[in-house]
Amino acid sequence: MKAGRESRTAVMVCAARAAAQGRTTVAEFDDPTAMALLPEDAREKVGRLRAAGRDGKAGIREAAAATRREMAVVRTVAIDRAVRETAAPQLVILGAGLDGRAWRMKELAGTTVFEVDHPDSQAAKRARAAALTPTAREIRFVAVDFTRDSLEEKLAGADHDPELPTIWIWEGVVMYLSRAAIEATLAVVGRRSAAGSRLAVLYHAPAPLLTLAGWFLRFLGEPLRSAFDAAQMKALLAAHGFAVTRDGSLPEIAAGLSAETAHAVRALRHLRIAIADRTDGAERPA
Repeated sequence: MKAGRESRTAVMVCAARAAAQGRTTVAEFDDPTAMALLPEDAREKVGRLRAAGRDGKAGIREAAAATRREMAVVRTVAIDRAVRETAAPQLVILGAGLDGRAWRMKELAGTTVFEVDHPDSQAAKRARAAALTPTAREIRFVAVDFTRDSLEEKLAGADHDPELPTIWIWEGVVMYLSRAAIEATLAVVGRRSAAGSRLAVLYHAPAPLLTLAGWFLRFLGEPLRSAFDAAQMKALLAAHGFAVTRDGSLPEIAAGLSAETAHAVRALRHLRIAIADRTDGAERPA
């Protein structure tokens, strides 16, 4: 991410959700906030892409867009399910980007949502989100520059309560962090997670496709820095007091959603989502 502007990958993912609204065969997906949270130029591009898809003239471009669209559908639905199942009084979204859950999920009516993100990304989002009506009980914006700020101090300053259960969403961030940065964040998550807490994390597994994806993301100024197989992720989360209850690739998750979506994301085996629960009776990491 470049200083003074929001994350380009956050815009890309939000644009994919906006493109998916009303276009996917997965009935469970619904994100009416995505278009509103996009910057104006991105909204225009999504509008043109949706129009091209209707008139059948997009060809290869539409096929690539369909993959991005259905990728966003799978990850959104899988993590929404984890949130609904948990019903915790606190939700922390690490690297919130243009996430719209606090404005669209009625299940958060009793939940305080902490949106953690870089100040530049957060400022742009807050300006556009002002036109939306929250569905969460409360939204607290926690501006964190990870190169200078302490995540723990910032959460404490926003009155996050480590004695209450928290569901943590870490979607599309881990792959851009070094192992040391991942460990440091998980240490904070572990210390601030009471019994009944849950962590949903989207991560990359090692795969040849990452070479191409990595080149593209370096071009955007947001290079990939980490990859884990399922066993490595399980061990990493266990070291911080979380037991993985399910972990699947996007194609595996999509297989239970719709045949069309599963076909669209069939090549994205490197993208995985792990859901992990706070281990009963576990000591919080020091």
